[in-house]
Amino acid sequence: MNPVAEKLLKILSLEEQRGYRNDAVIGGLDKLAEHWRKEAMAAYPSPDKQALVGQVGDLLTVYPTRSNTEGREEVVRAIRKTIGRLEEQSAEPTGTPSPAQAQPAPRPAPPAPPRDRPRGGLGLDAPVTRVVGIKEEFAEKLEKLGVRTIRDLLMLYPRRYEDYSAIRPIGTLRPGEQVTVLGQIWDVQGRKSQRGMHITTITLADGSGTIQATWFNQPYLEKQFQQGRSIILSGKTDVYLGHLVMQSPEWELSNGEAIHTARLVPIYPLTEGISPRWLRRVQKRTVDYWAPRLPDPLPEDVRRDAKLMDLPTAIAQIHFPDDKDKLEAARRRLCFDEFLVIQLGVLRQRRNWRQQAGRPLRVNPQTVDTFIRSLPFELTNAQRRAIDEILHDIAQPQPMSRLLQGDVGSGKTVVALTGMLVAALDNGAQAALMAPTEILAEQHYRTITRILEASGIGNDRLTVRLLIGSLSNGEKERVRQEIQEGKANLVIGTHALIQGSVAFQNLAFVVIDEQHRFGVMQRATLREKGFNPHMLVMSATPIPRSLALTLYGDLDISVIDEMPPGRQQIKTYWLAQRERERAYTFLRKQIEQGRQAFIICPLIEESEALDVKAAVEEHRRLQTEVFPDLRLGLLHGKMRADEKDEIMRRFRAGELHILVSTSVVEVGIDIPNATVIMVEGADRFGLAQLHQFRGRVGRGEHQSYCILISDSATPESQERLRAIEQIHDGFQLAEKDLELRGPGEFFGTRQSGLPDLRLAKLSDTRILEEARRQALRIFERDPDLSNPEHALLAEQVREFWQHKGDLS
Repeated sequence: MNPVAEKLLKILSLEEQRGYRNDAVIGGLDKLAEHWRKEAMAAYPSPDKQALVGQVGDLLTVYPTRSNTEGREEVVRAIRKTIGRLEEQSAEPTGTPSPAQAQPAPRPAPPAPPRDRPRGGLGLDAPVTRVVGIKEEFAEKLEKLGVRTIRDLLMLYPRRYEDYSAIRPIGTLRPGEQVTVLGQIWDVQGRKSQRGMHITTITLADGSGTIQATWFNQPYLEKQFQQGRSIILSGKTDVYLGHLVMQSPEWELSNGEAIHTARLVPIYPLTEGISPRWLRRVQKRTVDYWAPRLPDPLPEDVRRDAKLMDLPTAIAQIHFPDDKDKLEAARRRLCFDEFLVIQLGVLRQRRNWRQQAGRPLRVNPQTVDTFIRSLPFELTNAQRRAIDEILHDIAQPQPMSRLLQGDVGSGKTVVALTGMLVAALDNGAQAALMAPTEILAEQHYRTITRILEASGIGNDRLTVRLLIGSLSNGEKERVRQEIQEGKANLVIGTHALIQGSVAFQNLAFVVIDEQHRFGVMQRATLREKGFNPHMLVMSATPIPRSLALTLYGDLDISVIDEMPPGRQQIKTYWLAQRERERAYTFLRKQIEQGRQAFIICPLIEESEALDVKAAVEEHRRLQTEVFPDLRLGLLHGKMRADEKDEIMRRFRAGELHILVSTSVVEVGIDIPNATVIMVEGADRFGLAQLHQFRGRVGRGEHQSYCILISDSATPESQERLRAIEQIHDGFQLAEKDLELRGPGEFFGTRQSGLPDLRLAKLSDTRILEEARRQALRIFERDPDLSNPEHALLAEQVREFWQHKGDLS
């Protein structure tokens, strides 16, 4: 055995004897890591062996961060196994190997880190009170920022930076500039204003000119600002009584390392009682000590291939960057890490689902052809392609897991129905469709029954049932009985489908509509109603590729990127509040021509109850003051299902001229005679939602219009409204919406289920694509992340997914 490896094994034995207290060597095993790594690199010159040496070094570094004996014992075992592999590779075979020698020993998997690692112990998981300068009172304030441990503090990234890196001669300054100057203090004055406020003023000179700087209510500064001292000031210049001045600039003495000035200065999120200067000083101490000690979970070959900065450098540079290039490199590395953990997780989900035994369904081409020929419209090529992909999947012995997405009105329902019919007619099985709202479930039920009645296919063998919460107890019990007995073979419903009282006899095909509105437990529960049924997820909102990779990375994707013939472009106009009367006049003219209209009430984000109250009031105002001679209906989410049904029946029958509604009409309402939709407070909705509203009209033969009412002054909302005026393609709008509002609001203000990203944005498409590529490489070689070089990465993935669950 190589002496370098032998020496480390002896140290590990001593550490075991001493009870894993990290005192077998002075300073601890983490202090030994760098020295041992250098020795071992010289002792093992080949690249393969040096990769293993790097893994041992990383494991030594991570050792003190394990906060209990069990965790440290696991790290020691992993180090021993890695050294064993190092020595295996070092052994040169001599002569003819015996049969036993010819068989490579199975590679032992490293032990899984404890799932519930105790917090508040040693190392990075120690409470922040272990950091010099953080007392209990400040720890309580930091907790409001989500900071409890040293690790949390390192992950509290700056939200932006002030660029004070270029020091300017005072004589070149102009008012209104953000600048940094270095000079000598000529004069210091302290005085009180008439209101008792203490004012400290200094005059700073650098040979090219002078500038005055003033601070308020900080009398202690007079002791710091002594005549003749050199200091650095960073801030915004102004003019007062003809003199160049700065008010409350950042300052530092010039004889130390700059933290607050003369650099890219980090600006952190704050809370009451935490000042920017205090937090920067604390972060500098924490980063300087802990960043070099951080173990890097990424194997060296991944860092090299993806051209990534190492983790210690990235953490140091994200907090206190040397320059903009290093800041960007640090951000790229940390964003990559976030995406990689998500991608490895969704790849694992995909593998786990595909490894389960599924039920291949028999696909009778005659059934499919008969159904398609019976339709009163021609399918688009994109619809036919999606149907072929689904039918191919369900014929396999692995359960299908596919996302079907397309623009508003692209015809997703008929594609999903084709798969449902194959399950029911060709295989004698059951198919279920779960929608997020009763209105949408009812719309699917009506659409499917209408299509089937018109086609005449399988009338004697198909029983379509609707199961929603608002049915009477007797009706629900009857439907549940039919489902259990297998009599109901096409079942459409809401969350009611996943209740414990619902038991399918033979569920083989599941469709989940508007998937992003369901949590993973709901999705998994519906899957469990059958024997690993084939699953199709439909999203009515076009999803950008980056978001699809993140939310649906475990699914295959079918895209309907072609609209049915005859769908006309909806003319869209953005009007100011003062032009509302013009919009009302236009609505009236359309109604006089026999058309109908929607009016969408503004979104009140605080509560659905306020949304309803606003809609009720707006309906009353419009009926009594604006359109007293017309018949107006009201629709909102708090109405009973039978009330909604009655309103929609009257609107569909033409008994109502205008439907006043909250955002419940976003999806699932199909009124061919409606030609105008007017959206109040349009700036409060995202592009995806506005595009959904627009899709409620233009479903008939007449030209249709979308009118957006907004006086929003913010540049972001103005850009959003200009985009919806000009762009009609849902996928282009989705990319724009993601760019403008970020993923957290992509599906609407009350959306949940998106990954919690600290630094990365889903608009970072290139980084996401690279993370996906590297995740696939890692997954192909080591899907369980059981190799020693992936031990730290496996723990990171496990921790993230343990707390987040399924992202979609």
